[in-house]
Amino acid sequence: MTPIEKIQSEHGIVGRERELATALAVLGAGRHLLLEGPVGVGKTTVALAVCGHLGRDTVRVDGDDRYSESKLTGWFDPPLVLKQGYGEDAFFAGPLVEAMRGGKVLFINELNRMPESVQNVLLPALDEHLLQLPHIGEVHAAEGFQVVATQNPVEYVATGHLSEALRDRFEHLALLYQGAGEEAAIVAAETGSDDAQLVQTAVRLTRATRLHPRFRKGASVRGAIATVAIAERLWADDRDACGAVSREVLRRAAEAALTTRVDLRDDIDADFGAALDELLELVVERGEDPDVALAPPESAPKA
Repeated sequence: MTPIEKIQSEHGIVGRERELATALAVLGAGRHLLLEGPVGVGKTTVALAVCGHLGRDTVRVDGDDRYSESKLTGWFDPPLVLKQGYGEDAFFAGPLVEAMRGGKVLFINELNRMPESVQNVLLPALDEHLLQLPHIGEVHAAEGFQVVATQNPVEYVATGHLSEALRDRFEHLALLYQGAGEEAAIVAAETGSDDAQLVQTAVRLTRATRLHPRFRKGASVRGAIATVAIAERLWADDRDACGAVSREVLRRAAEAALTTRVDLRDDIDADFGAALDELLELVVERGEDPDVALAPPESAPKA
């Protein structure tokens, strides 16, 4: 079994051979890694799986716009400062200092949601493996210290741009949506469903949200997973149900699963129900593959 196959097996990852190989190479070379891609493509899964395979301890940070510099580096406990003064005994190390001192991987989820001032704290740690702390002095990173971060595209809500200086310290790995076959395999594995037709339909509905002109932002494979899980429960609870999942059950499941995961282009008069009916007509009534039917002209398969 190759290292990639072992990672896939141990962490339940479908596909992603190239991405896993690149991540292994970057971390193996001692470099810092930035994984970028839309919500739900498995950035966190890939990052932590590779770190685990390499036997690296990780310290995790989840970024948001209220994250402070002291929360990243560490803080002094006021009662202890009053009693003992500023010093190591009154200092509580934050995740950055913990990772530097322990030679660990600092894993930052959604780095570009952090304020710019917090991002800037990372620069000397990334570049020189050094951090200056008031009242503590210099913190030198132990051997093995690395940073692995993820970020969503800047058009997503509550995200921003990383500075050029910060991006220059990372090696970049893009994770895009996977093919329909791999997404179907993910849905089947996550739901345990043996209804191949339902799985295919849910995947096609979800992929259609990424391509249909009425949608500004489509759903990830999580939408398909939720659609299958809800549809099977609704179908099982319907005493009169028999045979395949009905269109009405599928619609109810898809509406519950996809509404919170998509954005329509018309924010003023957005009608998700009407948009969903268009997708159902395409995928269910007409039985079309949205990857073909909704593909941009320049990417459509040649006759």
